[in-house]
Amino acid sequence: MTHNPPPGFTWPNGAKLAFSMVVNVEEGAEKNIRDGDKGPEPVDELGATPAKANIRVHGNETNYQYGINRGAPRVFKLLDKYRIPATWTACSQALERAPQIAEQIMARGDEPCCHGYRWKFTAFMDEDREREFIRMGADSIKQTCGRLPAGYLSRYLHSDRLRGLLIEEGYRYHMDDYSDDFPYWDVVDLPSGGKKPIIVLPYAIDSNDMKFWLAPSFTAKDWVQYAKDTFDWLLAEANEDGARMMSLGLHLRIIGRPGRIGALDEVLDYITSKDGVWIATREQIAEAFAAAVPAPEV
Repeated sequence: MTHNPPPGFTWPNGAKLAFSMVVNVEEGAEKNIRDGDKGPEPVDELGATPAKANIRVHGNETNYQYGINRGAPRVFKLLDKYRIPATWTACSQALERAPQIAEQIMARGDEPCCHGYRWKFTAFMDEDREREFIRMGADSIKQTCGRLPAGYLSRYLHSDRLRGLLIEEGYRYHMDDYSDDFPYWDVVDLPSGGKKPIIVLPYAIDSNDMKFWLAPSFTAKDWVQYAKDTFDWLLAEANEDGARMMSLGLHLRIIGRPGRIGALDEVLDYITSKDGVWIATREQIAEAFAAAVPAPEV
């Protein structure tokens, strides 16, 4: 189902395209035997499968740590250079272990969004455990960032009841969705009974820097061109057919590498040079959408 903006809809300042920069912070919250997991996180950048034995993969652990040590400062520097507000989809445990990241997020006036307490699937949890996991994530972000998160992003696999749990736990939007280029309301069943609406802010996988790992031949230059092409098409379509939203997802340990960070510099320089674009956090986008498109009655 296509979710079209109402006639005459524009984002703040009359913009037709809303641009959402999403920075994932997962480093320190991945699977690790030291944290009681049955096995290590699959090796990403190295392109290898970890041994079946339950052993620590120290190389992969340090690869994640690179995102905190060097990737984060580079990303912050570019966001400051172009004055880009960002949404930080953070695993709460990652911020607990790197409180300096939380401090910088809040010092910039950015939005902390919950990416789960840890970087784990919730699809196989029972209702009580999944609710506890969601609540732990929010409570932890309240401690590290001084405020509760408004939005939630899973690690891909989640249960059918997730949106209902999010509503009951006070979340205002959910972003595990790739179905559109514009927000929409979803009316869901609540675990406690009844129905309520929640805003869905579609995300994007195709433009995500995770492609550097999933498709090793996808170079930094390829990513720049793909991001620009995505932006150009959505902006043209927004001006012709109605408002749109673009998401660009990053990871500290991926885009933060010296051979890739220049690609982000080029993309941000390009986007900020164009007119008719509103660059905002996802929370701001959700608020603007809700103000113009009332929630359905249930």
